[in-house]
Amino acid sequence: METPEAPPTVARPDPGGKAAAAGKVEVVYALPRRQCVIELPLSPAGVTAREAVERSGLLAEFPELATQPLVLGIYGAVCDGERPLRDGDRVEIYRPLKQDPRALRRERAAAAPRKGRRR
Repeated sequence: METPEAPPTVARPDPGGKAAAAGKVEVVYALPRRQCVIELPLSPAGVTAREAVERSGLLAEFPELATQPLVLGIYGAVCDGERPLRDGDRVEIYRPLKQDPRALRRERAAAAPRKGRRR
């Protein structure tokens, strides 16, 4: 049995040059067949999640992100775009769900034959 191939990852160097002494952060955006990971320096003055996304260049590379409100998170926890970042934070750009997972589960449960005891 073949194992599924992992989606390609595009990792680009920090557009501002060497990372500052204050640390670095990552900005990530994933599509079904591609993911982008951008490493950015964390300036001594600080940077917010929204500023990191803007500096990453992902908004220019993926214009569809500019047409909808950005939903951002840090390591899986949704956060406000104004949240200040710390060294090592990973800013994730979330895509909207195509369908509500709870509704999908209900549809599958309704269509599946019932198992178990009869009453």
